[in-house]
Formats: sequence, structure tokens, C-alpha cells
Amino acid sequence: MPRPSSRIAPEWWDYTTLDAEIIRDAAALTPESLAKLSRPGFRVVLYDTLEDFYLAEALEYITAWRQATADEPVGICGPIGPTEQLPLVARLVNELDLDLRHAHFWGMDEWYENGREVPATHPLSFERADRELCFDRIRPELRMPEQNLHFPKADTRDYIASWEKARCAVMQGGQGDTKHWAFNDPPRREGKYKDAPPSPEDYRSLSTRVVNLHPVTLSQNARTSGGGNITMVPMQAITVGPRETWRAEKVSIWQAGVHDNPLGQRLTALMISKRIADSSVPMSLLADHPNVQFNYYRGGLGSCAVEMH
Repeated sequence: MPRPSSRIAPEWWDYTTLDAEIIRDAAALTPESLAKLSRPGFRVVLYDTLEDFYLAEALEYITAWRQATADEPVGICGPIGPTEQLPLVARLVNELDLDLRHAHFWGMDEWYENGREVPATHPLSFERADRELCFDRIRPELRMPEQNLHFPKADTRDYIASWEKARCAVMQGGQGDTKHWAFNDPPRREGKYKDAPPSPEDYRSLSTRVVNLHPVTLSQNARTSGGGNITMVPMQAITVGPRETWRAEKVSIWQAGVHDNPLGQRLTALMISKRIADSSVPMSLLADHPNVQFNYYRGGLGSCAVEMH
């Protein structure tokens, strides 16, 4: 039987093309049953307060960077969305007098427009956000060298090569409405992917690249970052690929309930727990990564019950 068309954007793949039983099972998950989805290689952690949630996220930076030495540089790959952890990271580095000379940082993604990455002066620039919210707040004598900061560019060669320069202890991320990490969106439903989305193996072979963004991703970023003004959101981005993701020793996903909705937060955890890998739900491909942790703010999980507003 052919896969159903998307209910959101018929020219694209997305979670609405899944078997309806998977959606029903995800919607039925309570916070308590969500926590029980942990298995070897996949851990679900719930936090009762936002303070604890964002502090734990910030501490992943500190834990990674404290491992860095001249003989073994270590880094973390981090997102824009969420961002609330970033000022906490700078405060912790300053308070702990943490010398970052051997530490590294990879930005996950950046907008792409007019044939190049957007400049740091662009109001939505992810590099700008990382610098203003975190790195510019670290005392100058503690900052990592500029060459240890790796931000994706239109010419991806230097960024891809930078993954050879240090061990990535952890890749952090959020989850978008299309169930992506970074901008690893579901693909268009065209060409050889007209009748079925890419196999997990094909999707996991992708490296850092320029991508076309799903309409839902454009709408989400307008809502979360641009006051709903979708006309200011670029239609393409440069994103860290699955190939780099699988180089990270741990993938840590942080969901406070701000980006994806109650169903989405449950769906990807269920699919990873049950090892249901389907590239129409890119996050589900992490089912095959050896060390994944999903972190939830309990108050942001909401409910999938029908409630009219």
C-alpha cells in the first residue's frame, strides 16, 4: 500500500505520512510512560523546573570542555533553539575560571541566502546569537582561540574538516515541528523519493550541506524568532549532517515545550525507543546512534487530549 500524502505539504515527506497506529500510540503517552521508554543506548530524563533543565543543559558544555587538553582537544556541537542555556555557559566558565584554550565548539547550522551563508549582521544569524549570548560574555583570558570556533559556511569543506581537529563529546539539539535536529528536515517528495522517503542508510550518509527547508520549518522559525514574519526567514540553510552527528559520542536533545508540540515530543521518543527509523521523521534515525539522551521539561510536555480554544 502506498504511503499517504502529507496533510501539511503534499510535495514533502513528514510525520503525517506515517502509519496512523504509530501516531495514536505516541499521543497516548503520559509523562510517566514517556520516562519508561529508556533502553540501552537511549535515555529519557525529565526535569521538574526550567531552572534545573537549562542548568543541566549548560553543564554539558562544561563537562565536555573540562576534558580538553593539548594532547586531546574536546568540543561540543550546540544549537540555536534552545538558547537559554548559552548565558549560563558563559557564567559558569567565568565563575569556574575554566581555561578553554584546548576546547572546541561547532555551530549546528546557519541560514543560507543569496548563494552564501548569511552574515553575522543578519538579525537571524545563528553565529551572531552564539557569540552575543555566550562567547562574547566569557572573560577574554578564558576564551577558546578563534580557530576553535567552527560555524557552517556555504563552502562546507573547512567545517567538515574541523571535525578531525577535536573529539566531539556531545552534540546538543532541540527538536523542530518537522522532527528535525539542526536543519535535517524531511526531503521533498519527488524523483526517486516520490513513493517512499530515503532509506535510513541513505539519509545517514548525508554530510554537512545546504538544504531546502520544509514549509513547517519556515513557519516555526518565523513564530519563534521573527514575531511570525515568515517573509524574513531564509528558505535554505546549511546544516550539520548525520555523518558528523554520528561522530559525536553522545547526542543530547533538549525539549522545553517551546519548539515542538506535545505530540511531536512524544512521537520521536517512541520511535527511537522502539527502533522505528523513518526519514519522514528525521529525529527517529537516532534510533541507531549508540548514545542518545532526550531531556524534557515536565511542564512543557502538555497533553494530546482534545481541548477546544
